Amino acid sequence: MKCENCTKKECSKKQKNDDPQNATVDVLNSNDENKEKSEFHKLANAKIFLSDCLACDSCITAEEAVKVYQQNPNEFFRVLNLNKKCDTSKHKVLAVSICPQSLPYFAAKFNLSVTEAARRLCGFLKSLGVHYVFDTAIAADFSLLESQKEFVQRYRQQNQEERVLPMFSSACPGWIQYAERVLPSMVIPHICTAKSPQQIMGSLVKNYFARQQNLSPDKIFHIVVAPCYDKKLEALRGDFYTHLYNSQEVDCVLTSGEVFQMMEERKISLNEINEVFFDTLFGGMEEELNRHDGRSDGYLEHIFKHAAKELFNTEVKELTYKTLKNKDFQEVTLEKDGETVLRFAAAYGFRNIQNMILKLKKGKCSYHFVEVLACPGGCLNGNGQAQTEDGKPDKALLKQMEDVYATVPVQIPETNGHVQKLYQEWLDGMESNKAQESLHTKYNMEKPAANSYDIKW
Repeated sequence: MKCENCTKKECSKKQKNDDPQNATVDVLNSNDENKEKSEFHKLANAKIFLSDCLACDSCITAEEAVKVYQQNPNEFFRVLNLNKKCDTSKHKVLAVSICPQSLPYFAAKFNLSVTEAARRLCGFLKSLGVHYVFDTAIAADFSLLESQKEFVQRYRQQNQEERVLPMFSSACPGWIQYAERVLPSMVIPHICTAKSPQQIMGSLVKNYFARQQNLSPDKIFHIVVAPCYDKKLEALRGDFYTHLYNSQEVDCVLTSGEVFQMMEERKISLNEINEVFFDTLFGGMEEELNRHDGRSDGYLEHIFKHAAKELFNTEVKELTYKTLKNKDFQEVTLEKDGETVLRFAAAYGFRNIQNMILKLKKGKCSYHFVEVLACPGGCLNGNGQAQTEDGKPDKALLKQMEDVYATVPVQIPETNGHVQKLYQEWLDGMESNKAQESLHTKYNMEKPAANSYDIKW
């Protein structure tokens, strides 16, 4: 039976109760289903739901599905248990990197501030045997700075080269997966080449931090806690792999919901855990948490303000958003001498993404930059943390997360002294070949699926 989201003429996906949103990719037959009833009991084995995926078979191969299945709490505890055995040759240093958008989830669930939730989550993970817990905001700083720089370059080249604008953001792995597998030749030249925060964090932990600790990258088991399942797919990318050490830069991605489930199964509340400061890549503890402008990592806001200053010598303090068809499709403009010189948009969710792609196909996309996110509402609304037990969006929880996230202080990437230090110590300068190689990526140009432009999401 063919599901409504499928991009192929025939679909082998099984459906549950004839509901395509509940269809799963059956990558492994397992009789050990999690029988405990909890808010996230459906997440136990990290199966891929069509409601969480982007274009079923067109985006997910069988091999990828198996590897995604293997990224679950059981793999995390397998490594923890190896560290308890006498064979020290198999011991690993466990490092966890937590996405800023996951922290408001724990704050809302336990009625804590984001800072308190972060420190108690750090305490919980270290009580299990984790050695280091990092905040990925520093990696997001790198991604933002490189994206800003690339946009300005593209803007200045728009009259010399075709298809440099609009520039699409590259931080959402769901969007990237969809673009690569379904829309490559038309869309990929427009996608920013800056790596996502998760990709950069993987390099920081297994390259820079490993050298600081005199460790081989394969001796570190790196876990990322993220708000959505697509981060698991991103961890499998080829540019996330170090051939010399046969090591992935991110070994396992756990959603916020999976971590919460771990607490439920152990009957642990964060309110009972002692606060522990996050670690830093430089040694010592991180005393203050920060966030970026916007609902996710703030690509639209940061790039818009930077471009206004760099290209038109205009200081923009606050952005004024104009809502178009819905709250997840908004635009921001800058006018100079009566002319619109910058036109940016935010397109969240695949209905809005599809509309944007259709405009691009027809040559009617007038935007210079589009912040593209697969999840309606942005990263806080990731399917790994903002759903009810029956798989529907938890609007009340999302509102709580947005409120607590707004209380976290905003840091501008340019003011982060640690980032400037890393540019020099790790990358030999901002304009070096090493910086280009470490902070930028290339995308696959696979053959698009038949009729993929007409998908109805």
